[in-house]
Amino acid sequence: MARKHFTAEQIIGKLREAEILLSQGKTQEQAIRAIGVTGNTYYRWRKEYGGMKLDQAKRLKDLEAENMRLKRAVAELTVDNQILKEVSKGKF
Repeated sequence: MARKHFTAEQIIGKLREAEILLSQGKTQEQAIRAIGVTGNTYYRWRKEYGGMKLDQAKRLKDLEAENMRLKRAVAELTVDNQILKEVSKGKF
């Protein structure tokens, strides 16, 4: 089965759909099957996005992307700094 990538908006929509099904008396297994994901995916999504509103999920994803970008920048600057220290000591 091909792996699908869902946006935060789609995930929140599917979680809300599952909540509606559960409130209508469906079992959790039936609700998970109805939204088309595995149990592990559903529980992971619920842990990460449970209770979030759409704007909060967008903000979370934006912050995660910015965090990754900043980590890469710090890593590059650290390598540059180490190279400059070694060159200044005359190791090359």
